[in-house]
Amino acid sequence: MIKKFFITGTDTNIGKTFVSSILLQKATQVGYNTAGYKPVSSGSKKESYGIINNDTVILKKNSSITLSYKEVNPITFVESAPPHILSQVQKKTIQMKELSLGLKNIATKSNWILIEGAGGWYTPLSYNHTFSDWVKKEQLTVIMIVGIKLGCINHAILTEKAILSDKLRCGGWIANYILPNDRYHIYYIQTLLNYIKSPLLGIIPYFYNKNHINIETIKIRLP
Repeated sequence: MIKKFFITGTDTNIGKTFVSSILLQKATQVGYNTAGYKPVSSGSKKESYGIINNDTVILKKNSSITLSYKEVNPITFVESAPPHILSQVQKKTIQMKELSLGLKNIATKSNWILIEGAGGWYTPLSYNHTFSDWVKKEQLTVIMIVGIKLGCINHAILTEKAILSDKLRCGGWIANYILPNDRYHIYYIQTLLNYIKSPLLGIIPYFYNKNHINIETIKIRLP
């Protein structure tokens, strides 16, 4: 049985990749052959050996199986902008079948796959399809990352409602403290526990340095 999860967020820059790296490590610890997959990325760097996206590098590093960069991230754009806009400007169509082929390939090597989206739930891949359309096509279980900050309550409630209205399973949500000091953090979480139907899988504290973290201290349940 291959477990496949789609990571979405309440906004962009709320720690999807950071949380994904922790989940991959946790799943590896319990014996899964894990793989991170970021089918579409933007905001990359041009290096002498090609275009490199930092999120992809992190997912690749934290996967327990060996994957090439292209396997982890088949579609990448350099600029930091919505993928569908860059796709139109660069005349590089994002085909959902390409995303599915990449996932199918990884599924031949891994039994626990974490797929990271771009931005939020309804991030467009074109002027006709959003990332959520592809998730529905693949019937993936969704994990929602909530960046704890002002406005997150509304964003989280709307995101879960959208996931459930698409007849998909939300395997849970993770609260990620993205700000060092906020006296109302705990109140945000208490409020969300009253409104969000899906289970809270864990709370990730704020880290000044994300490069040196003992994941044993982070309490997260796998969905």
